[in-house]
Amino acid sequence: MGKALVQNASRIIDENARDLNRAKRSGLSGALIDRLALSQPRIRDMAESLFQIAKLKDPVGEVIETVKRPNGLLIKKVRVPIGVVLIIYEARPNVTSDCIGLCLKSGNAVILRGGSEAINSNIAIFDILNKAASRHRIPGHSISIIKHTDRILVDELLKQAALIDLAIPRGGESLIREVAKRSRIPVIKHYKGVCHTYVDEGAGLSMAEEICFNAKVQRPGVCNAMETMLVNRRIAKRFLPSMIRRFRDAGVQIRGTAEVKRIAGDIRLAKEGDWYEEYLDLILSVKIVKDVDEAIRHIMKYGSYHSDAIVTEDRENAAKFLKEVDSACVYVNASTRFTDGGQFGKGAEMGISTDKIHARGPMGLEELTSYKYIVYGSGQVRK
Repeated sequence: MGKALVQNASRIIDENARDLNRAKRSGLSGALIDRLALSQPRIRDMAESLFQIAKLKDPVGEVIETVKRPNGLLIKKVRVPIGVVLIIYEARPNVTSDCIGLCLKSGNAVILRGGSEAINSNIAIFDILNKAASRHRIPGHSISIIKHTDRILVDELLKQAALIDLAIPRGGESLIREVAKRSRIPVIKHYKGVCHTYVDEGAGLSMAEEICFNAKVQRPGVCNAMETMLVNRRIAKRFLPSMIRRFRDAGVQIRGTAEVKRIAGDIRLAKEGDWYEEYLDLILSVKIVKDVDEAIRHIMKYGSYHSDAIVTEDRENAAKFLKEVDSACVYVNASTRFTDGGQFGKGAEMGISTDKIHARGPMGLEELTSYKYIVYGSGQVRK
């Protein structure tokens, strides 16, 4: 399937061009168009994800735990597929190939329902992968795609609790909340990625600058990009002028507190709602905080339990941050941009869950399984 993507890259790029032209006419932001765009390197990356998934251990049938009871019963806890997975997603056509690969490898059937903005790209990717799968005797309808973009079809799918075992929405917060509201099927959610980086007083400032710049600028339109930068008051005057200058040179709009404005000059004053905002664009909220405790309080009030980082050489502050920030992924001295199935060694991801039950963080093969108990006896009856 990975080879088929590479061999048919020109067809995918042609169909993607149709989607890009419509997106530009519709006035989508540059960051969202970047998420939608495919190129030869990005298609090779999609294929490489499939190659990596192929190399991973098959989780199905793994014995998680074995217990021998005093009465002689042998109880084994064994991984099994979840069943039929519905994924509802927007904008990013690479999701089509990632989810097909992960679901097949973990023994699940998948129903794909992409957004209208990427419909031509998604159908092309699906057709190529489905033909490759069928040539290798993958059962028919293991992979399905909804080719119509009418939202009524989503409502109907979300009622099919007897036929679909799990729904995973990927996209904007409004989409995910609407799916969770309407679904009769269990939903694994990722509402939004309001990711923070806190630059502690114990930070190496050159390293902090590289981490913060990467977290915001490398690819701003994705959920693991930094949306708020918190800076310890004791190092703010040394750190902020050059950091904000570098952000400005990269086209980043800064929204900060009055204290940040006094140090950095001409910036837009942040409003209360900005701290909750997932910009998905070259916009950054900046706040100066007293210490690690204030940084943690801010993150827990305004964050989305996605990915948050501290930059520090102070082990106590690092340990406190790791313990008290209750996000799916918490970092010390690294960019939040690493919250990704491929970067975590999972090959790809079905999504990044901010739920606390069943799956959390990047969802790979293991997160697409459940388990059942297999019990061996020799005539035991309960008394």
